[in-house]
Amino acid sequence: MQPTATVLVYSDDSNTREQVRLPAGRRPAPDVPLVEFLECATPAAVLKELDKGGIDVCVLDGEAVPMGGMGLCRQIKDEVFDCPPVLLLIGRPQDAWLATWSRAEAAVTHPVDPVEFAAALASLLRSRKALSA
Repeated sequence: MQPTATVLVYSDDSNTREQVRLPAGRRPAPDVPLVEFLECATPAAVLKELDKGGIDVCVLDGEAVPMGGMGLCRQIKDEVFDCPPVLLLIGRPQDAWLATWSRAEAAVTHPVDPVEFAAALASLLRSRKALSA
């Protein structure tokens, strides 16, 4: 059995969470493991899941309410030991500097471009795999 990667997806909007799951599919690239998605609708749920461990990549919605993904990203980078890499969904390309401020490893604009999103997710999965090897 092949190993799987766990991707945490945070957004208060179920449609946004679905737009993340669909373009990535079960495997965003041939050289990365199969992906299992863990959906969270609140910041508290994200923190609880990160405390449990086993998350390979986080995808955070920068426009989520009540706490946006950028603020949540900065918080988890400060508070979570060995924090997984973060892919941030941003509203406009001009917000990329805010993604840098939040310490996210990657950012893509929302609505999600399937090719761009799958490539960014695969890149983060590869880097996580390389770090654990």
